[in-house]
This record gives sequence, C-alpha cells and structure tokens, in this order.
Amino acid sequence: MPPLSIMIKPASSNCNLRCKYCFYCDVASQREDFSFGVMNNETAENLIKSALSFANGEMIAFAFQGGEPLIAGIDYFRNFVNCVNQNNSKNSRIFYSVQTNGTFVDDEWAEFFRENEFLVGLSLDGDYASNKFRVDAQGQNSFYKILKAAEKFKKHGVEFNILTVLTGFCADNCEKIYKYFRDNGFKYLQFIPCLRPFGDKSESELYMTNEQYTRFLIKIFNLYVKDFVRGNYVSVRMFDNLVQMYLGNKPEQCGVCGHCSFQFVAEGNGNIYPCDFYCVDEWLLGNINQKSLSSMANSEKAKRFIVESLNVPEECKNCKFYPICRAGGCKRQRADRDYCQAYKTFYSSCLPLFRAFSKTPK
Repeated sequence: MPPLSIMIKPASSNCNLRCKYCFYCDVASQREDFSFGVMNNETAENLIKSALSFANGEMIAFAFQGGEPLIAGIDYFRNFVNCVNQNNSKNSRIFYSVQTNGTFVDDEWAEFFRENEFLVGLSLDGDYASNKFRVDAQGQNSFYKILKAAEKFKKHGVEFNILTVLTGFCADNCEKIYKYFRDNGFKYLQFIPCLRPFGDKSESELYMTNEQYTRFLIKIFNLYVKDFVRGNYVSVRMFDNLVQMYLGNKPEQCGVCGHCSFQFVAEGNGNIYPCDFYCVDEWLLGNINQKSLSSMANSEKAKRFIVESLNVPEECKNCKFYPICRAGGCKRQRADRDYCQAYKTFYSSCLPLFRAFSKTPK
C-alpha cells in the first residue's frame, strides 16, 4: 500500500485568530457541528492503533492542522507521540508535521518539535502589510507574533516552512513578498490559493482572477529559476512538484496530481473524512471509536470520493500541457474557479525555463 497519510484536527475548527479567508471555518459551517472540541486521549489512542494496524509496518505521516492545533495543548502532543512509540510494534517509519499560526509558540513548544522531529508549517503571508488578513479576535495583525515564533524555531533548530495564502492582494504584491521571504532566510515556501466559501462567486482582493494568477505564476517562477541557477535556491512547493513531473517523476503534493489521493482526516471527536476540503456531513466515513481505518478506506463512499476526481474534461485531455498541468489543480480548487487560461499562459511562457533543472535539456 502507499504511505499512509492522516491529517488530524486535534482542536477541531477552534482558533484564536480570525483570518479573513479561513477555508476551514467555511467547511465547518457547512456541517451540523461547527466544532467537535479537543480530541481526548482515548480517541487519539484508537486512531493511532488503527493507523498502525492498517499501515502494517509501512510508513505513516501524521499531520496536525486546524483551526489552530496548538490549542489542544502540549500534553496532547506529548501523549500522542508516546502512544505511537508504545504501540509501533512493526516499526513503521513515522513522520510528524504541524501547521500553526505560531501565536502560541514558546521555547517549550519549539524544543518539543525539535526533539520529536516535527516539520512545522508556519502561516505567514509576507511582510506586515501583506499579512493584513491574518488578524486576531480584536482585528490586530498577527505579524509580530508569527515572527517571534520563527525566531524560536531558528533558535531551537526546528525545521519549518512558510505557508502563505495566495490572495489576489498577495498575487499583486508577489515579487515583494517572495523577496521578503528570501532576504529574511525563509527558503521553504508554500503558496496556497485562497478559496471562496462553497457556492460563493463573489469577487474581492481575497480571490485571484485569472490575470492575477497568471502574473503570480510567471513572475515567481522566473525568480525561482533565477535563484536556482545562481545557487541561491528557494523551495516553492508547487514549482518543486511541477519540476519533478517535468523530469518524469511523481509529485508528492496532492493538489497537483490531477486527482484525489488516498488520505484520512480525523476530526476532534474521531470523525473520519477523505479530504481536508470536504470535512462535511456528506463525506463522513465513520468514527474511529466505532470503525477501523481499514473498513472506512474500503467503504463505497471512500471509493466514490476518489473515483469522482478521476473525470478529466475532454478539453484537458487534448491540451498539450496536460501531462504537467493535470487539469489544473485539485477538485476543490477547480470547483472554486477555472484557472485554465492562467495555466496555459504560464506554461506557454515558462516551459522552456524548466530545462534549467534537467541535466539533459529536453
């Protein structure tokens, strides 16, 4: 079986910030229960034991997200890691990651992440002006608290990436944002397109147009290639994956595969869903306190979720860029907006630059 990927919402949708574009706040509002609270130790133990049984000695990636996962408290995470260590009798390789807004991070948290080899995704949208959508309950910019978290990570030797929500505002200021990250030593970046709420077709500076996305892709890819050639490589996850596909390798990022991949999302009460974007009642697979991951993975609903993502429009099948574009992003992103023209313009302009990453030019 492929490596097992489990995303965990230890504090459900609970968060201390009020980011203006939070997609999970929208997802949670679509179901009967907005929040399932903090995951208790019994549910965590059931999840861990079921995951280890299902993996049968193969690799497992546990990724903690929210809401804000650190609301669950450091003892939750300590107990989780201890439970994995105590029950991992078949010696599955375990990888931990956590996505956080950074506002709770202190020396204790940073040392815990380092000791247990957590890869941390720290949410930051650029400099102070660019971070304007990441506000607390009083409407205050969280920028300086996030920078303090980054300093804690550097001090304790924690591996971390920067996660940036790609808004229309961000796309318009992308060169400044990229250079800010690079010049401040942030060399591992993810830009995640901002999604509108389900069924919402409104326009604002939060949501990119095709023109804005086109400019972002072309400008940032050009900077990405220049820095690589100059020996000052900055990792941009989406582009790293596109380069791998260009070289004939498999991408590691779910959103660029062209179809949904096999994963589980565990909510605070043990509810299991097939995707972070679809933690809604319609796609509830079951609860880990009553069902095993194996039984839920083999359910008709889980299979249907994957199958529905396999449909490829005829226009895409006949497009010369399909082998690398894969119909333009994940199912949820395609449902939000058709960025076909942005991708076509980007590949038409930048595909020759991919040769910089190949020993044998194509």
